[in-house]
Amino acid sequence: MFNTLSGRFFILTVVFVMLAEVLIFVPSVARFRQDYLNARLERAQIASLALEAEHMISTELEAELLATAEVYNVVLRRDEVRQLMLSSPIPQSVLTTYDLRDPSAYDLIRDAILCLIDPRENVIRVLGTPVRSAGVMIEVTMSSTGLRIAMMDYGLRVLWLSAAISIFTAVLLFWAVRQALVLPIRSVVNHMQSYANAPEDARRIITPNARLRELREAQDAMQSMQIELTGALKQKERLAQLGGAVAKISHDLRNILTSAQLFTNRIEASEDPIVARLATKLVRSISRAVNLCETTLVYGRAEEPVPTLEMVKVAGLIEDVLEGENLASEGEIAYDMVVTADLELQADPEQLYRVVSNLCRNARQALQSTHRGGVITVSGGEDLTHWWVMVEDDGPGLPKRAQENLFTAFQGGTTKGGSGLGLVISAELVRGHGGSLMLEKTDALGTIFSIRLPKENN
Repeated sequence: MFNTLSGRFFILTVVFVMLAEVLIFVPSVARFRQDYLNARLERAQIASLALEAEHMISTELEAELLATAEVYNVVLRRDEVRQLMLSSPIPQSVLTTYDLRDPSAYDLIRDAILCLIDPRENVIRVLGTPVRSAGVMIEVTMSSTGLRIAMMDYGLRVLWLSAAISIFTAVLLFWAVRQALVLPIRSVVNHMQSYANAPEDARRIITPNARLRELREAQDAMQSMQIELTGALKQKERLAQLGGAVAKISHDLRNILTSAQLFTNRIEASEDPIVARLATKLVRSISRAVNLCETTLVYGRAEEPVPTLEMVKVAGLIEDVLEGENLASEGEIAYDMVVTADLELQADPEQLYRVVSNLCRNARQALQSTHRGGVITVSGGEDLTHWWVMVEDDGPGLPKRAQENLFTAFQGGTTKGGSGLGLVISAELVRGHGGSLMLEKTDALGTIFSIRLPKENN
């Protein structure tokens, strides 16, 4: 119960109502103390009036009057004359004096609290104004024990009443909140659970029906989310089917390529140079088609594993990449590496190799498209917070369309027949390291890509 919304609301209601009652309790006890002392002053004045009427009273009657008034002494002042009306022995000296003629709220509350927390039997003096203008001031001496007992009895009754009121209020609020808030929220949760069991079933999409504005807005947002998710799941299913179809097409194209290569070996033996040249182009076209299908299939089904971080020698990794690219370019492109031999960074070596290799391959293909050669420079370094690797070329730069869709699948390709998936996958791999892959510059003088990896995990 205490881990539910309604249960915690119930507890908080009880606590806050009790807090409010406590704030009421202290002034109430202070007012009760003031009334109690004023009552003793009135009794003492009545007793003194009996003395004035009889002029002379016996010792037994005087003691009875003092006992009735619950005081030790009664002093009445008229016209600057202070007269001891009734008296009896005082067990101890007077501890303090309380003036009730014009007390402040602070003084009343303070004196009430001090009286409650002091368990000793003290003798106190109380000053007040006589009723019906019977004098200037009346003064009594009394014990604090009876006052404290009466205050504690009154306080306990107030506390019990406060507790009963708070519990009753909490129960009512508990029921009201449960009906108005908890049950509608539970209904929304039930809808969410039902939808989670079969998200493809459009019948399980929630229908907003809440009367509360906030809850209705939540239901509307959930309905929109469920509609979008259901559509996305259907799209995912279709993409999965498409992926299976691509796999079959790729297999068929691979068989076609094999057959085409066999035919090409015979066609290339032809004495007609045009036939031999066209046969080679035919094989290259089919190879690109197969590669496109395979790349698309890998992107659609692959989930990159979590990178296994270790310290990687940057120079060695870049040398491996450039060695492969140099073989692919057949000496048409120059390669330069600007990295210190001792530079190390924290990354997954296989994934980082794929990213750098993809950037270098893109740069090589851009330079090869110009048929004029060029230079590809790979540099690396570090600052206080990051490691960085840059791949720079002096090629023609990226087309405007490629820049606008640089990291968008199937739209950011820069070469004819390309899918644009290389940069998308590379960016995902770098983000998996907590870093970023950015296009720093591209114009007629060349293109620069940068890889930045954070050092906080080091």
